[in-house]
Amino acid sequence: MAAASLPSVTVFGAGAIGSAVAQLAVKAGASVQVLARDAAKAAAAADGATAGTVGDAVTGGLVVLALPYPALAEVLSAYPADAFAEKIVVDPSNPIDFGTLDSVVAPGSSAAAELAERLPGAQVVKAFNTNFAATLASGTIAGKPVTVYAAADSEDAKATLRALVEAAGLAYVDAGALKRAHELEAMGALQIGLALSEQVAWTGGFAVVK
Repeated sequence: MAAASLPSVTVFGAGAIGSAVAQLAVKAGASVQVLARDAAKAAAAADGATAGTVGDAVTGGLVVLALPYPALAEVLSAYPADAFAEKIVVDPSNPIDFGTLDSVVAPGSSAAAELAERLPGAQVVKAFNTNFAATLASGTIAGKPVTVYAAADSEDAKATLRALVEAAGLAYVDAGALKRAHELEAMGALQIGLALSEQVAWTGGFAVVK
């Protein structure tokens, strides 16, 4: 299979994950747009990215919804459903109750599966939810490249994300079909729990050793 070319990228959200992913995409050499409710925060998210507010036209072919799970529906409601048609939509959310660390989606389902139902014309990918923002920003864990796990039903979508991740110097693991998002979200919840209990630093996390 030929190597995928770098996509243009739109990142929703200018928080820690949104800024880290935007910086990663800029480092990879992609054209990057950051959209947030606050234009000033969007502008500060990443040097080299263009900034706007939620509701602006989505210019990226790869869209990263770097938003808390409860905010996804509200932000998506600002756009017609076909605004994301034929785009790759990456979901980094961890749909958990932060008090109990239990999942808030239906048993066996995932936030990514819900997103795929809401955006039937998009190619949904689960990725970045097992990465802390600090590690995405630094690109390393214990001196080794950060690993991004991705699950999707579209091989082309995964290849495109892989090209972006590897161009930024990170490692990539194909976690399988979109149904594997359920397990990735469980990994994300476990990692968050370990960090909250101070057993793992927010600069640490899961790593792959080959």
